[in-house]
Amino acid sequence: MLPQKFMIWKMYFKLYRVRILIALSVLLLIAASIWGMMSLESFYRNQTLAMMPLQLIMVALNALIFVYMYMNLFSTRWGSASKNTRMKSDLVNVKWSDVIGLDAAKIEAWEVVQLIKDRAKVKQIGGKIVKGLLMLGPPGCGKTYLAKAIATEAGIPFLSMASSEFVEMFVGVGASRVRQLFKKARELAAGYGGCIVFLDELDAIGRNRTFSQFGGQETNSTQNQLLVQIDGLQEKEENVIIIAATNAPEDTLDPALLRPGRFDRKIYIDKPNLEERERIFAFYFSKVKYDKSLDIKRLSRKAVYKTPADIENIVKESALIAARDDKEVVEFKHVSEAIERIDMGLKHRRSLVPKEKELIAWHEAGHVVVLYLLHPTKDVFKASIIGRRDALGVTHENPREEWFTHSKEVLLADIKTLLAGYVTERMRFGTTSDGVSSDFKHAMVIAHSMVWSLGMSVAGLVGDYSLYGSPGHASELAESVKEQLNMETQGILQKCLKDVDDLLKKEWKITEHIANELLAKEELEYDEIDAIFKDYGKIQTKS
Repeated sequence: MLPQKFMIWKMYFKLYRVRILIALSVLLLIAASIWGMMSLESFYRNQTLAMMPLQLIMVALNALIFVYMYMNLFSTRWGSASKNTRMKSDLVNVKWSDVIGLDAAKIEAWEVVQLIKDRAKVKQIGGKIVKGLLMLGPPGCGKTYLAKAIATEAGIPFLSMASSEFVEMFVGVGASRVRQLFKKARELAAGYGGCIVFLDELDAIGRNRTFSQFGGQETNSTQNQLLVQIDGLQEKEENVIIIAATNAPEDTLDPALLRPGRFDRKIYIDKPNLEERERIFAFYFSKVKYDKSLDIKRLSRKAVYKTPADIENIVKESALIAARDDKEVVEFKHVSEAIERIDMGLKHRRSLVPKEKELIAWHEAGHVVVLYLLHPTKDVFKASIIGRRDALGVTHENPREEWFTHSKEVLLADIKTLLAGYVTERMRFGTTSDGVSSDFKHAMVIAHSMVWSLGMSVAGLVGDYSLYGSPGHASELAESVKEQLNMETQGILQKCLKDVDDLLKKEWKITEHIANELLAKEELEYDEIDAIFKDYGKIQTKS
């Protein structure tokens, strides 16, 4: 077994042998020139030294002209394969403890770290070292961060490259870059005992291959070369591990990538739960000055379905808002405004006539009452009659906890909340406005899905009827069945409309109170809304 230092020097010579040879050649030429100058007579030696600056200027000018012409005329086609300078071969310094909010994924990833460290033991019992690891999950959940932590904990180099960098309009460039990347990984693995290759956004080159004369040849060529290189790692003893990440669904990737021996180990990274969000908030708040009375647990409950990247953005935005507000610390109102700004957009005050402002306030009041009293899984985060994006007013709702399925009762509550603005306008003003357009659109989508796809019709029509007319299900439904399904959809809307009408008539005083508060303050936070309902003896429905 060769000493570690010798292996590292050997690796450096392989990586930089061209530079080393050039440097040695230049030194030899300089030495030869000095020796030659010393042998000349003084007159010729002085003449040569006098001409040397001009010659150097001419050489530099010719080199600049050549480089300029090369970059403009040839680099697009032939020089693009040299973009591997973006690869990072230095060790990344992301510790295992720095990865917060990925508890389940960290357990799976730690097994990979142990396999890398204990590869001799794995071979001894006849097992194979893991070669391909695929991370799947939404953007902003820490896939790249976790991959760096694996490299740090395993103590081996980390090469990172975005898959989109492999793809060019000229066929063969992407495949060439794949070969260069794996060649460099093998050389690093020989010196350090292992190397991790991280391919971000794998779907850029890993989607299902298309075999058509009209396109896709470059992506196919790049993916084929990737498959060849992965298989080559299985045949040799080099400890090179490929980690890939993608936000795309797993079934969009080519099956050849997912078969055993390639990316056969998968880590599913999901959005953080309540406890994980609390730790993430605490971590990012430790980097800013904030009011110590700020309830981080409460913020975590309000950040359901938020990714770690979202939470980082909320804390940074709240710090900016606090600075603009001339405050020395971040307060709860700043965090609330940051969440609101990120989710709903910036405020933009329009000049509204009093009658229109009143209509908007009543419309939002209707949403608030129905959402607060009827919805089993959502809270009112904020109500506002200040314009955001295209909306003149908004009732911002917030889930109380993570739900990954939605029952019939929850979907009906969603429809009732959407219809509440329309009912309130009609009851208060005897007419309605085009402000209900978006509400109707979303309500009809939900009702249509309930009947046509989810088997939630009153008549008991079971099945996904929306498939008819789609590829593979070309047969048409009978007109009588379509008519019945459409009647069922309208029946759900009418039933929800009646329930909302009955509720608002019963709670009209609360609706009026909230509308007047909105006209006076323009915005109401959850605490203010909750206090109004409690003054009337109303308790929010819990799931």
